[in-house]
Amino acid sequence: MSLPRLSFPSNPLTDVQRRWRLSWLFAVAMTLLYPLDRWMLGRPSPETLVLRIAWGLEVLAVMWLRGRLQARWSTWADSLQTVLASAFFVGLIFLTGGTQSPYVGSTASVPLVIALVFTETAMPAVLSGAVCLLGLVLMGGLEGHPEGLLGWYVLVVSSTFFGTLGAIRFRKAQASEAQVLIERARREALEKLTVAERHRTQAEKLATVGRLAANVMHEINNPLAFVRSNLDYLRAELLAHLPESVREEAREVFDETHVGVERIQRIVTDLKGFSRMDGEEPAECVLADVVTDAAMLAAVRLRNVARLRVEVPPGLPEVIAAPRRLAQVVLNLLVNAGDALEEARVPEGEVRISGGVENGRVVLLVEDNGPGFAPEVLPRLFEAFFTTKGPEKGTGLGLNLSREMVERFGGTIRAENRPEGGARVRLELAVRPSAEAREGVS
Repeated sequence: MSLPRLSFPSNPLTDVQRRWRLSWLFAVAMTLLYPLDRWMLGRPSPETLVLRIAWGLEVLAVMWLRGRLQARWSTWADSLQTVLASAFFVGLIFLTGGTQSPYVGSTASVPLVIALVFTETAMPAVLSGAVCLLGLVLMGGLEGHPEGLLGWYVLVVSSTFFGTLGAIRFRKAQASEAQVLIERARREALEKLTVAERHRTQAEKLATVGRLAANVMHEINNPLAFVRSNLDYLRAELLAHLPESVREEAREVFDETHVGVERIQRIVTDLKGFSRMDGEEPAECVLADVVTDAAMLAAVRLRNVARLRVEVPPGLPEVIAAPRRLAQVVLNLLVNAGDALEEARVPEGEVRISGGVENGRVVLLVEDNGPGFAPEVLPRLFEAFFTTKGPEKGTGLGLNLSREMVERFGGTIRAENRPEGGARVRLELAVRPSAEAREGVS
């Protein structure tokens, strides 16, 4: 029966070296055990010393032969090894007293040991049991009382049977375990493939939405330019002909309208920039500028939900990041905080984003005073397609993509609950190397 084999990385030389070490260890140990023969017999025994040396040399010779045979002959080499080893053991019994040898009681254990060592097939254990049984029968015959060893015959046959049965069961268990591992690997591969396919499909949808948004922003920008131009014309014409009593009030109205148009243009420009991030590479950037851009866009979502506090000092070291990708990450975190506050209906919601330096890295914290993350949600927060929002609000890709973006330029992101209540997401970003450090490297 051929067993399924798993393809684990291995080094054939390492396996050969291990076998050689075990063979040498056995050969040396076999010789060093000679004093045991002398102690049991009460006299020197050159015969057993020669047998032990020959036994060790036999193990090395078969090992040498096995290394020069093709793999398909390995089982036959193992069978030869067991036959010779069992024969040497029977010879040791014969030289140390035959059926009265102190080693005769260990005869039944030889097939069991062989079954444990050679588990690939049952043949070595069967051959070992046959050699041991035949040796006992011959010794009993030479001494004239073969029937007196009937108990030993039964023990050898029993140990051979149970050793063979154990080897078969071990191989079946090994095959079942291998099959379980193969099935588990196949299932995990299918799950990863399914997730990757969903990820790709969603990414394609997002890319399509991004291109559509870029086109829509372009179409909005053109009429917006006309609105701004016409607004400037109306301001100049009307203010020149209005009475002095209403001129100041009209000027304030035009100023507020002008600010609103500029804000719309800024939002359009930022959205167009976000839709063109694919080719952006990590570079040195000012974190305060990135946060300001993201906060301006997030303010639209947070206006009626929470108060946004930005506490990022402009003097922080420059970080290594893709500015627009990092802005998208920050924007996503701010929007998520707003969604959590809105869903929990926090009466005085607040979202705070702050920055600082810790252990040579720039740290950005996005916090809110909402309910925080549930214990069962926190470990899965960054998994793809995992979301606690409804299908109309979230796809479960925002935080997963945010983590991928941050890790691409050497940063880390993790989520936790604040001790005083609420959620906190912590970003750690690599800083720009100092001029001295760059000169030292160069």
